Amino acid sequence: MDFEDDFFFEEDKILLDNSLISHGNASVSNPSGLIEDKNPGPVTTVPPAIVELHQLAMMEDRIPDVELVAQDQSIPQLPNIQLGMTITSGNVIIQKDSNNLIGISIGGGSPLCPCLYIIQIFDNTPAALDGTLQSGDELVAVNGVSVRGKTKVEVAKMIQSCDSQVSINYNKLHADPKQGRTLDIALKKVKHRLVEGMGSATADALGLSRAILCNDALVQRLNALQRTENLYRGLVSHAKTTLHTFFDLTQIYKVFGDTFAAIGVREPQPRASEAFRQFGEQHRQMEKFGVTMLKTLKPILNDLGTYLHKAIPDTRLTISKYADAKFEYLSYCLKVKELDDEEQNYAALQEPLYRVETGNYEYRLVLRCRQEARAKFAKLRADVLVKLELLDNKHVQDVVWQLQKFASGLAKYYANSADLLSAVTLFPVEVDLSHSAFQYKSTGPQSVQDNEDIDEFEPEQKQEVKEEVLIDTQNPPLIWMDGNNM
Repeated sequence: MDFEDDFFFEEDKILLDNSLISHGNASVSNPSGLIEDKNPGPVTTVPPAIVELHQLAMMEDRIPDVELVAQDQSIPQLPNIQLGMTITSGNVIIQKDSNNLIGISIGGGSPLCPCLYIIQIFDNTPAALDGTLQSGDELVAVNGVSVRGKTKVEVAKMIQSCDSQVSINYNKLHADPKQGRTLDIALKKVKHRLVEGMGSATADALGLSRAILCNDALVQRLNALQRTENLYRGLVSHAKTTLHTFFDLTQIYKVFGDTFAAIGVREPQPRASEAFRQFGEQHRQMEKFGVTMLKTLKPILNDLGTYLHKAIPDTRLTISKYADAKFEYLSYCLKVKELDDEEQNYAALQEPLYRVETGNYEYRLVLRCRQEARAKFAKLRADVLVKLELLDNKHVQDVVWQLQKFASGLAKYYANSADLLSAVTLFPVEVDLSHSAFQYKSTGPQSVQDNEDIDEFEPEQKQEVKEEVLIDTQNPPLIWMDGNNM
């Protein structure tokens, strides 16, 4: 008997009944009755294996740690596993633009690939505006002419030779994007995140290949957002410190007012008492002006804090989502570049590449995933640009208005204080003082008695005492000068 390589039998485990093997011509029964072979040829029949219970036990002895179970003779139900990708056929008519183009890039074709497919749909082109064709779709015919066996250059010329519109027959690829999110794509996203935080020279020195967006103006907008955030953080901190300082100053004004009011109550001189009372009342009014000013300026901190702690973080959250979509899109771009390089290397060596010869479905799946990632990236990019534009407008308008409000509040406070103090002239004030007004009780012992004795003498006597004190009689000099020894 001839069997395929996938079948292996062990003679000592499968016992056959030789009487069931027919020699010569044998007929095969057809239970369904649908097909009848009138001229049957020689057929070799392999009967099912007949295994007895004692033979099962003998097999278990020969194969330890394995339990043999008699199989059910009924037809097994195979699980319905759907693998691969689904395609559907269709036709679309696309109007050309002024440049005689429809806006697609074609790949594949003879002699390496049996089919031609769309690599990319360019933005703002007739194909993109129509929305029927997508990356990875197979081109079957152009204006009713089959493109099988043609090169991509020939198909491009066929499209260009059409007048104003092109009729394209296609096989749409229904691919699940989850099949394209492989471990390789996840690792590429991680690599792009790492490269984003380092310089190009460092990445090149480490040999990290990556995809880069050219002329990305959003990077400059993000840097401007960082500077704006630092500016608002400094404004909020400085304004909060200033208001706290003014609150402490108003409390000092209140203490001043209470102190001078108490002095005015105890002052026996009527004019001086009234002056102290009014001076204390002025400080109390200044304290009230300060509290009113603080209540007016406190909402400025809330407005600046709303911009700093809500508007900017919300924009940063959108930016983080945009960055994730950006890294995913760049990862697919890098994957496409690697697959292109692989095809070029095999073509240079004139060796066949299995995935290309079988329709290049893996490459087309990555193309479809790249297109969807690019669409998501473009949408989030537009959202980020809109939010950044709104933040810039709010920053330009709001910060000027808030600073003007802050400055006007301080100016009003100082103007009210100046008007209050300049309304009446209270000083100088005449106060009746007693002879003991500036005599203070000492808290420590008196160390010098001679000075007190000097104060009790008359002025002439003070001069004499000073002259006498110039001679130190208590401490004679250590060296005596003798005239004879000179």
